[in-house]
Amino acid sequence: MKTIQSVRLMKTNARTAGVLYLIIIITGLFSELFVRSGIIVPGNATATADNIAANSFLFRIGFISDLIMVMSDVGVALLFYLLLKSVNQGLSMLAAFFRLAQATVLGINLLNFYLPLLLLGNGDYLSSFNQEQLNSLSMVFLNAHSYGYLISGVFFGISCIILGTLIFKAAYFPKWLGTLVVAAGVSYLIDCVVNFLFPEFASTSEILVMTVAVVSELSLCLFLLIKGVKSNSRKLFVTN
Repeated sequence: MKTIQSVRLMKTNARTAGVLYLIIIITGLFSELFVRSGIIVPGNATATADNIAANSFLFRIGFISDLIMVMSDVGVALLFYLLLKSVNQGLSMLAAFFRLAQATVLGINLLNFYLPLLLLGNGDYLSSFNQEQLNSLSMVFLNAHSYGYLISGVFFGISCIILGTLIFKAAYFPKWLGTLVVAAGVSYLIDCVVNFLFPEFASTSEILVMTVAVVSELSLCLFLLIKGVKSNSRKLFVTN
């Protein structure tokens, strides 16, 4: 009876993690593809400021969408710890800490995304700046936001490598899934290093992330939602 209850709890945690992961994917893609990509014009502060002014509500929705993504990531960090602590509690906790560090960086980084709304809001305290200066400052904060994402990717990449290793070792997850998650972590780290050290090759590293990471995280999300865990494994409840 205890084993059956443990399997059910593990499946519930896995599927809950899958739901949160789906929320992360949907909100993250919405903010990036439907908000930032449509509003931010790279290298053109005036056009970007005009787009923000014309689509301020959409811009705010993008902020809320990112906020939901970050909060969901905190829940995923806890659920993965619960799912994988039987494999190696120390490593599972370390993966959770790195994921929480990523969520912390992303949460603070959202200030950079929101500040253009304040700068372009025509407040009296901004009277000492002309419009061109406000537009340029807004672009600076948006660029800082993109680099904040890259910094968070370092923590997330390390978390994925540890997480993928634990998934690979776990009897209740397929090994190919762990391999994909490790590959995603490596791609995030490569993208961060390339953007900061070799920015001329950033477009290539971004393609790497968009292919490897998207396939990996979508596969993980779908497995958690559909399968949960491989409850027929005899090693399911072996603890360290």
